[in-house]
Amino acid sequence: MIRRVIHIDEDKCNGCGACVTACHEGAIGLVDGKARLMRDDYCDGLGDCLPQCPTGAISFVEREAAAYDEAAVLANKAAKEQAEAHGQTHEGGRVQAKSQAAPQKPHFSGCPGSMMRQFNRNNQGNVATGNPAAGHAVDMSAQRELQSGHTAAMVVSESQLAQWPCQIKLVPVNAPYFDGAKLLIAADCTAYAYANMHQDFMKGKITIIGCPKLDDVDYSEKLTQIISNNNIQSVTIVRMEVPCCGGLEYAAKTALQNSGKFIPWQVVTISIDGKILD
Repeated sequence: MIRRVIHIDEDKCNGCGACVTACHEGAIGLVDGKARLMRDDYCDGLGDCLPQCPTGAISFVEREAAAYDEAAVLANKAAKEQAEAHGQTHEGGRVQAKSQAAPQKPHFSGCPGSMMRQFNRNNQGNVATGNPAAGHAVDMSAQRELQSGHTAAMVVSESQLAQWPCQIKLVPVNAPYFDGAKLLIAADCTAYAYANMHQDFMKGKITIIGCPKLDDVDYSEKLTQIISNNNIQSVTIVRMEVPCCGGLEYAAKTALQNSGKFIPWQVVTISIDGKILD
């Protein structure tokens, strides 16, 4: 039958094992230091492994594959649990003593900071009673008014970052948060130069950031993959006025063109003293 299963690009795979750990069905294993789909009938096609891959080596394909066999998956899980309880391993239907067994299924061994996370930003209120001692970001003018005896509400600024990681070099090219996303591609320095970056630009968007000068890399290929492989609704590019930020703008425009999609986009330039120039 023709159905959706995962495909692993071994050239991109770094053997970190994140997908092996993420696959609850046990469909993926490491062979010669590379991730491999071990059995088609263990892959449910839901892709829990996709967002965990730090190199973007995993994608979906439609091809001839055996039907997903939930009974076989459950039987394999039970066999593994029983074997481990007796100090053995269960690999490929064979039970072995641990001293003779193949290496165990690895835990995520890549950088913990690159593991995907998604945040719920439903609470968008900005005005509240803040407590600086508790770590809340408080508008200092409101705080001064309170200290001077005036009645005023402290303004609590909440982060609008919707996902992690946010660095272009670290984000997977396929991730659930890209589906239907309004994409913000921002230069690193913009968040420091422009005071209201979260509310004016990041709110309601998926934010990815980079600096072509410091990273010394052309982002266009990865941005093309992100835009091509996902249902991106719009693209906003926020850059600094300095010349090196032109590399980020060029990469984003190139990616939009190479994707072959007609997506609304805009470029916003921030001055070094924190003003919007266009």
